[in-house]
Amino acid sequence: MTVLSHAEIATHLTTRPNWKIEGGELVRNFKFETFPDAVAFVNKVAVMAEEANHHPDIDIRYNKVRLALVSHDAGGLTTKDFAIAAGADQRA
Repeated sequence: MTVLSHAEIATHLTTRPNWKIEGGELVRNFKFETFPDAVAFVNKVAVMAEEANHHPDIDIRYNKVRLALVSHDAGGLTTKDFAIAAGADQRA
């Protein structure tokens, strides 16, 4: 998988307006009504990520979930990261 250039990342971010780059990772914070809603979302993301063999860092705190994506094996952000971000947005 090829690491995206800064220009390519900027273009991809236009399609994912709720995501941002933090420390070289693609990051979004989600907020849900309840803790069970947050856990249900994490479970949906886990299934999708496992199927894609591309796993985000997930931090859950009560009704808030933070996802952080980076392709460690490629050494930066790739199209896989943005695909997982799109899938997470659909499942939210």
